[in-house]
Amino acid sequence: MAVDAHYENFPVASLLLPRSLRPHVTAIYRFARHADDVADEGDATPAARRTALQALATDVEALFAGAAPEHVAAPTVRGLAALRDAAIPGIDAQPFLDLLSAFMQDTDTLRYATHAALLDYCRRSANPVGRLLLALVGVGDAASLAASDQICSALQLINFWQDAAIDATRGRLYVPLEDFAHHRANPDDFPSHPRHRALMRAQCARAEAMMAAGSRLLPALRGRFRLEIAFTIAGGQRILQKIAANDYDVRIRPRLRWYDAPWLIALAWRAWRRSQTLTP
Repeated sequence: MAVDAHYENFPVASLLLPRSLRPHVTAIYRFARHADDVADEGDATPAARRTALQALATDVEALFAGAAPEHVAAPTVRGLAALRDAAIPGIDAQPFLDLLSAFMQDTDTLRYATHAALLDYCRRSANPVGRLLLALVGVGDAASLAASDQICSALQLINFWQDAAIDATRGRLYVPLEDFAHHRANPDDFPSHPRHRALMRAQCARAEAMMAAGSRLLPALRGRFRLEIAFTIAGGQRILQKIAANDYDVRIRPRLRWYDAPWLIALAWRAWRRSQTLTP
């Protein structure tokens, strides 16, 4: 699948971003999307996927060391050259290597025992993107980074719950096994049992709480980038609303549509208002 053909709930390099940032954001997104596809798409063996992801990691390290990438996926990595040359504080090889370590994990980890283990995956699969975006706009204080991590991990979880039934057909479960045990639900017939709805209600509540806490990031941002993040928060919250409207039956996959625009505006405004009441 072409990198730019993926359906996305959340804005990527949208018109809300300053024009000067869009090429960098697009390059970051294309790299992440390509690496994710290497881990998940097609019919390659797990070993072949790991080999390809390791080649990407080697090329990333070469690029940020000033050398030329050499492997078959080198064009995707070379797209980061302008970002490297900009010498922006906080942007180096590590966030991209963290992403690749998470995608490598996808090749052989199909279930997570605990919520802590799942959050560790999110720390590497989602949080680096938020930190890269903050670096682009010159925001790097500890409180803002922590809030960004909350938003990004929440978005990753929301994406998991949106796609939970699809993932289950592939043998992959992101709902922690400890939560199945707590709800006395069987992971092997997920998500067909009524108990799975209570299970998913708890997962969505956890993601919503993380997103609400992360909205404290908004006052640290400025201009159109603040709007971009507010609408990103709103997109995640709207998906949660749609899952709730389906009574947490994740066999029904929610999607954002054009007619969700009024909801997104209202949710973005609510996120901004909430951010004014949170302690930095």
